[in-house]
Amino acid sequence: MKGKISNNSPVIVAYVLICTVEIILSLMTRNHLSSMLALKKPLSIQLVTYIFSHANMSHFTSNMTLMLLVGPVAEEKYGSKNLLFMIFSTAIISGVLNCLLFHTGILGASGIVFMMIILSAFTNYQKGKIPLTLILVVIIYLGDEIVSGVSRIDSISQFGHIMGGIMGIFWGFFFYKSGAERE
Repeated sequence: MKGKISNNSPVIVAYVLICTVEIILSLMTRNHLSSMLALKKPLSIQLVTYIFSHANMSHFTSNMTLMLLVGPVAEEKYGSKNLLFMIFSTAIISGVLNCLLFHTGILGASGIVFMMIILSAFTNYQKGKIPLTLILVVIIYLGDEIVSGVSRIDSISQFGHIMGGIMGIFWGFFFYKSGAERE
């Protein structure tokens, strides 16, 4: 049986390809590119570019693996245009808040990945019934990020992760409540 490759998730595949090119170029430039793309101040192009850059290969690999696992589910459910809007609005909102509340930069796709995880847990949401998987994801994933953010000091932006989760909850309820069409 001959199989034809189809792009079942154009936004996610494009996102992963952009991140792949960025990590290769960043490794070639000794992380100079990553440093340029990291968000350090609000109201700059970095409000968008930081989500494509990663601190190292391990950071890139873990984010892209999760993105490829949960992203296509979210793209199928909400549509490519809606997902693209959710990605960029989440990046901008998270970036602005990070700059206003903290003196640290932000880098990577983790917040976007967390948003996708929450969105994928919304796929079985029905009026009057909250899926147990959604509750467990919120408790486990976001709970861990809150505890980690309070209990240890490291270079990981738990705030970015938490904001991604919060935005995933917001978008999940927004699209359910508004009955917005999948585009």
